[in-house]
Amino acid sequence: MQTSELNYFKEILESRKIQILKNIDGANEELRQLGSCEINDEGDDASINNSSNLERALAFQQQEELNEINQALHKVKSNEYGICDMCNDPISFQRLKVKPHAKYCKECREIVEKDKQ
Repeated sequence: MQTSELNYFKEILESRKIQILKNIDGANEELRQLGSCEINDEGDDASINNSSNLERALAFQQQEELNEINQALHKVKSNEYGICDMCNDPISFQRLKVKPHAKYCKECREIVEKDKQ
C-alpha cells in the first residue's frame, strides 16, 4: 500500500476513534442520568430499564468497533495494514473504504460469517 493511501486510512481511523470515544462517553453519561431518575411507577421502571439496556448494547458495540480500530491503527504503525488476518492477501482498497478497520478480505470474511452461524 502506498504511503498516501496509508495516511488516508489512518486519518479515517483516527477520526472514527475520536467519534466513538465521544459516543461511549455520551452513553455512559446517559446511563448515569438514567440511574439517578426518580421512578414513580412500573411504567417508568420499564422505560428506564429498556433505555439502560439499549445504551449498554450500543456502548458494547461501540467498544468492539473501537478495539478493531485500535488493532487497525497498530497495523498501520507496524506496516501490516490492509493485509487479511486469515489468508495474508491484501484487502481491496474498496473494502477498506467501506470498512477501514476490516480484518479480512471479502472472501475470508464470508468464511468467518458462515462459521459464526
